[in-house]
Amino acid sequence: MQQFIEKYGEQIVGVLSGFDRLVFRGSLRRLNYGWWDDKLGAVVAHGMEQYLWQNKILFKDYEQHVKRVSQQVKDASFKSLQQRELPVIFLRDPKADKDELVRAMAAKQGVKSGPVCAISALEPSPTFEHRGTHIIRRIRPCGVLYQYQIHPEVGWMYARIQTWFPFNIQVGLNGREWLARQMDKDRLAYRQQGNCFVWIEDYERAQNLMNRQLETGWAELLNGLAQQLNPLHENIFQHYPASYYWTGYQSEWATDIVFREANFLKRLMPLLVRHGMLSYSSADVMRYFGRRVNQSGVIPAHFSGTLETDLKRRQEGERVKYRMNGHSAKFYDKAYSEFGSVLRGAETTINTVEDFRVYRPKQGGPEADLQWRPMRRGIADLHRRAEVSQKANDRLLDALAQVDDSRSVEELTAGIQKHTHWGGRRVRGLRPWAEDKELFDAVSHGEFLVNGFRNRDLQALLYSTPAESPRDGRRRSSAISRKLRLLRAHGLIQKVPRTHRYHISSAGRAILLAVLTTARTSLHQLNQMQQAA
Repeated sequence: MQQFIEKYGEQIVGVLSGFDRLVFRGSLRRLNYGWWDDKLGAVVAHGMEQYLWQNKILFKDYEQHVKRVSQQVKDASFKSLQQRELPVIFLRDPKADKDELVRAMAAKQGVKSGPVCAISALEPSPTFEHRGTHIIRRIRPCGVLYQYQIHPEVGWMYARIQTWFPFNIQVGLNGREWLARQMDKDRLAYRQQGNCFVWIEDYERAQNLMNRQLETGWAELLNGLAQQLNPLHENIFQHYPASYYWTGYQSEWATDIVFREANFLKRLMPLLVRHGMLSYSSADVMRYFGRRVNQSGVIPAHFSGTLETDLKRRQEGERVKYRMNGHSAKFYDKAYSEFGSVLRGAETTINTVEDFRVYRPKQGGPEADLQWRPMRRGIADLHRRAEVSQKANDRLLDALAQVDDSRSVEELTAGIQKHTHWGGRRVRGLRPWAEDKELFDAVSHGEFLVNGFRNRDLQALLYSTPAESPRDGRRRSSAISRKLRLLRAHGLIQKVPRTHRYHISSAGRAILLAVLTTARTSLHQLNQMQQAA
């Protein structure tokens, strides 16, 4: 995002990046494991069967047992709440905003720290059922108990437990609320408006405090919350020990840019919004989230997922959001005030992690065997998730930095159209609107923004049919290598260390964006932009 900061540096007061929303889930893996049974048409919950065997409970007595244990958990939880004189709200409306309800209660009662209240509700949850000679998994309405508190370390948060086997837990935190608690302890002055800071006394100190969140002992923190939710856990699993496995269910990583003048941000936002809506097609959104489209750029007919690029006008301002299934990326103006105005320049939401990679040893393998492997959902890879999210934010902000660039497309591309020298050899100039346009389009695919691209990735895009023979495959690989050398010589791409992957450089992103945007912009759109200007 350095390009954006350098461009508007005179107007920028400070920048803050970190987790905004974090949702963790805890599950008892030893209790939950099982396998699919075709005859039953369901998953056999072998872990739950083992629990019953170890506790000498017949399968036919399963329901009676879990009812009794569930009631014991509820009684212990309510007793704990009563001892702390905490109100318990029985919520029947599933659409009610729990967070808003509890915040209003905390404000009315003047609660500034510690427990606030609990909410009891009924929600569809994964559980078990006795069928024939097996225990199977199923979804059914189960009692859940939310406990809200202003935690001494992480601030405003909730922790929810399913009061029925398998006692799944969900914990919701907010990184900005957490930072507020850290700044209070550090005696760092700030002004908060909603879920952002319109002014901070020292942004560098605040960023250092936010970086400390990544050093948190997550397992210790979350296991402590689990113990509060179910004080009977050790007793229930005395004969079949089971501990919680914690995963990052949802994460939002946001970069806030605070502007000095509200009017400056208000003038800039329409330009950013127009660029965000005109520069990306539906196919581009698919590519951004790692899905292939036809060579012609048309979305495949078999695609049945959700795919959206939308503009939303809110009371605070405007928001452009790109989403496909479980992922989203967006930017919007967050707040305006006399102290500062916040552009949430990028907010990356990751719900599934399988598309991303982390440099780590194999699970259970030698520690020295480090390779790029699929990212795990567990909290062990949370630091890498933050790194991937920040890089995505950086790229989005660098793209936005081009929206009001005073340089013309001709000036941007003049250098790459001239020959250059690289590695002691002469390299021809690029022809961005002729034979090299297809190459520009290939390396700009959205799926390469995070992990980069390889020689074989470009082969799949630049050749419509598979190689006919090993010799033909080698010929294609050599041809792509020459193209990669051409792009590297002109500074459009750079090699990722210790890999065979490449990323588009910062300067290259500006040039490719200019070329591809002008290539797809119609005369009608140009006329509209001219009239608006």
